[in-house]
Amino acid sequence: MAEATKTTEAKGNRKQRVGEVVSNKMTKTIVVRVQRRFPHPQYKKIITSYKKFYAHDEKAEAKVGDTVRIEESRPLSKLKRWQLVEVVERNVSETVAA
Repeated sequence: MAEATKTTEAKGNRKQRVGEVVSNKMTKTIVVRVQRRFPHPQYKKIITSYKKFYAHDEKAEAKVGDTVRIEESRPLSKLKRWQLVEVVERNVSETVAA
């Protein structure tokens, strides 16, 4: 029992992001586009910027268009520093077509 609590505590306070899966063509890897909205420092207009994160998807459960939650992790490869936590919302158009 003590070992189980030790592993959950060892994760600490990791950053999480929610974004849309752009690509799942790589083995066990997904590309997630995260949207960030903020006011321009000088002009105060709301700006939308996007950033792509490479995330580890062990079971290949995320598909293109899905909304997913990813979490920061140790470096897994040259670009992968995130892991898939959960699929928040499935892409509706993909499931209807299938």
